[in-house]
Amino acid sequence: MQRWFPGPAYKLHMSSLQAAPLIVRRDCFPFATVGVDGRRYSVAQTFGGTGTGTGHRSVGIRGSRDSERMATYFVLNTGAKIPSVGLGTWQADNGLVGDAVYAAVKAGYRHIDCAQAYNNEKEVMDINHAAEDVPVALNGTLKDLQTDYVDLYLMHWPVRMKKGAGFGPHAVVPSDIPATWAAMEELYDAGKARAIGVSNFSSKKLADLLAVARVRPAVDQVECHPVWRQGRLRAFCASQGIHLSAYSPLGSPGTATVKAGAVLEHPAVVSAAETLGKTPAQVALRWGVQMGHSVLPKSTDEGRIRANLDVFGWSLPEDLLAKFSEIEQASRERLIRAGFFVDPDGVFKSIEEFWDGEI
Repeated sequence: MQRWFPGPAYKLHMSSLQAAPLIVRRDCFPFATVGVDGRRYSVAQTFGGTGTGTGHRSVGIRGSRDSERMATYFVLNTGAKIPSVGLGTWQADNGLVGDAVYAAVKAGYRHIDCAQAYNNEKEVMDINHAAEDVPVALNGTLKDLQTDYVDLYLMHWPVRMKKGAGFGPHAVVPSDIPATWAAMEELYDAGKARAIGVSNFSSKKLADLLAVARVRPAVDQVECHPVWRQGRLRAFCASQGIHLSAYSPLGSPGTATVKAGAVLEHPAVVSAAETLGKTPAQVALRWGVQMGHSVLPKSTDEGRIRANLDVFGWSLPEDLLAKFSEIEQASRERLIRAGFFVDPDGVFKSIEEFWDGEI
């Protein structure tokens, strides 16, 4: 789920933000009305999958006096604007999430990305993907967020999991994505979600959804960075008016399943950073923004949080940008492959089947 906020008073699960006018609670993404100070706050949320599984949200903030540093947005097919840079919260420890969100909002972020599956949501939230669970999940989030709608609600994975069975391939059961999507459309119709979308959907799964969707998905949030550029999916999303939002835009350097340094230590990224007087992280993020993606770098370090927002007012020149298109695409061990849903005897029997050959 994602949200965009513009100022004080938003309840995120951080105890209190005393001197700060804005309290954020992770859940969703685009806009929601909240306001103790009379300003407009935006909220958006990502839902989990199509059964009991993992929900995902992003939070965005925007107000009457937006910071110039957050002046760049992308326009969704609903007409809503999504901030180009958001704060990711995946793998952020429970005790650190609130402080990180506070630091991000103070620095100028207006987009916070969260999910139930991250287990830090009340500090953010996850699960509940059966069609009948969708409104229950969102209503719980709205209560936690102390608002009456979210700007964006995303289906976290194209997966349904058996309730009470834990997390892993043994818990995956056949999904009914059209039914889950129909339930999300009802929330959109009711005004509880100002936009709805998906996450971790391949081009094929998106095409299958578009064939039955009454409300077109506004966003597909996937892993995307210079070492995994998602060329096929990016082209498909562009042709369908679907915004691609990038999680792990720095290559998930702190993740054991992804090769350390795949992005931030890549020679092309390092060379561009030295040429421009920027950090490798800023260069990788700027690449994403120039490619038309919103990017969601995760950090709990206040200095890095501020630095990751410094991607405006400069750009990658054409000669350096061209070198990024020559970067060899990541080998499988460098990617977030979703192997935790795969089992030879399960619903998804291989990584290739899960991603429909797009990995």
